[in-house]
Amino acid sequence: MSGPVLDTAALGSLFIDARTHYGWEDTPVSETALRALYDLVKMGPTSGNCSPARIIFCSSPDAKARLAVHASDNNKAKVLAAPVTAIIGMDTEFYEKLPALFPHADARSWFTGNAKLAQDTAFRNSSLQGGYFILAARALGWDTGPMSGFDKAGVDAQFWAGTKVETNFLCSIGKGTAEGLFPRLPRLAFEDAAQVL
Repeated sequence: MSGPVLDTAALGSLFIDARTHYGWEDTPVSETALRALYDLVKMGPTSGNCSPARIIFCSSPDAKARLAVHASDNNKAKVLAAPVTAIIGMDTEFYEKLPALFPHADARSWFTGNAKLAQDTAFRNSSLQGGYFILAARALGWDTGPMSGFDKAGVDAQFWAGTKVETNFLCSIGKGTAEGLFPRLPRLAFEDAAQVL
């Protein structure tokens, strides 16, 4: 490959110009847009096609209020102001769907009876899918505001009760404003973060 597949503008939208947003316009994010977003996210690769991410899109005032109760003080206003805040969850029994998702092997048996392996796999791959989620949103023209400041047990009880799904992180979606944005912060140089062996 001689050069990037994506042009400079696309790379800017996905990476270079992308920011974590704190303020939001009142532009709504429709269910059609959220379905289009998920249709991109689901195509990203996961180990054994395990696809453990489960998503609740909190878009109604009631759902956002129920979520904001469990957000940290710094994040409550963000959840309430954003058009949508997604709860990115992980199904710890994702392997029950492997006969359909990975039909050419008995992948379900890799995880049954091994709760630690299932938990580790669910967390690792739902985090990966969370990264796809952010990139897919940006590719579709939305801004994002990922958050980890929340009471996990409270969110789990409020939104995932009676299931085997646990919360990984939260991510607001919409048209971001410049409100609260820091100047672009430094990044580590290659030499500080990577090595070639």
